[in-house]
Amino acid sequence: MMNTVWPLPRVTFRELTTVRESRPTALLTSKGVWASVGSLLNLPIVIQAEPPHVRHSYLESLAEGLPQEVEVVYGVGGGRAMDAAKYVAWRNNKPVVLIPTAIPGDVMFTWVSRVRENRGVTDIETGVARECIIDWDVIRSAPPHLRGGGVVDVLSIVTGLLDWRYAAERGKNSPEQRFVPWAAGIAAAIAQQAFRIAEGVGQGNVESLKLLLDFLGLEVQLCNQLGHSRPEEGSEHHFAYAIENYMPPRTPHSDMVGPGILFAAALHGQDVQPLRSALEAAGLRLDQLNPHVVQQVVPELPAYVVEQNLPYGILRDIDPGSDKVQQALTAAGLDGGPTL
Repeated sequence: MMNTVWPLPRVTFRELTTVRESRPTALLTSKGVWASVGSLLNLPIVIQAEPPHVRHSYLESLAEGLPQEVEVVYGVGGGRAMDAAKYVAWRNNKPVVLIPTAIPGDVMFTWVSRVRENRGVTDIETGVARECIIDWDVIRSAPPHLRGGGVVDVLSIVTGLLDWRYAAERGKNSPEQRFVPWAAGIAAAIAQQAFRIAEGVGQGNVESLKLLLDFLGLEVQLCNQLGHSRPEEGSEHHFAYAIENYMPPRTPHSDMVGPGILFAAALHGQDVQPLRSALEAAGLRLDQLNPHVVQQVVPELPAYVVEQNLPYGILRDIDPGSDKVQQALTAAGLDGGPTL
């Protein structure tokens, strides 16, 4: 039985020019982001860092180097900056404020920092942000492939649920992660809405982006209630974690999870075209993975998910050289040829 049900952070919607911070601040961001929004924010910055990655050892060095006079940590930008800010704040017992400049995923809502170590992803329980500030003008101005990247963390419910049920049918879920039909039903209803808003997200429509934020919040709170993320995270994320080891450090989350959704859905025998259409309509990129890299990673997947102790899913049981896997890669557009 879990001991804590985490809430969502407080979310405020306002222009960044209205932010008036008086506390000495540590800022985690990136050069490109700060160049575009730095003039909008009034922060008394004591120290600033631009994390190129979120490896555990690197985040530890940032946390240990935090000046004593810092009273609050800000994470401004995408998922990397926000994960780093949550970690540094947690290690120093400081409040953290997150300002996403796109909607890259559910990172602004979660109570963990996802750090990289030993070729995988480790969730560190940092607690939720004190506040998350949303400026729709800033988010609308983000590149389309980043602006609505969080669509992958809603549509991954489709394949997450397929994996969760797959594990249940084989008796592979732990008692704490047993398949719960009512939770699966709620998650499926959230995912269905993503198909309806995808085009608006791709167009930068604020109403659609607000709904995307709502669906991410609902997905996170459902997982918080359950104490695990099985309804939202399955083989599509596990594929992304494996291939991330071969990608440039700044590769967007959605560039890897989006194709992972198509691949996992095809492995489960699903028609991937509705998912592809929704992802493309939302402005996401599905062609950023080199097929030669994919062919290198796929044979590693069954051992990788065991090595990383990831929840049981269809990747545990695939035969990488089988026709089924090759057909799934073709359907997902990951073999370099035309998609099915």
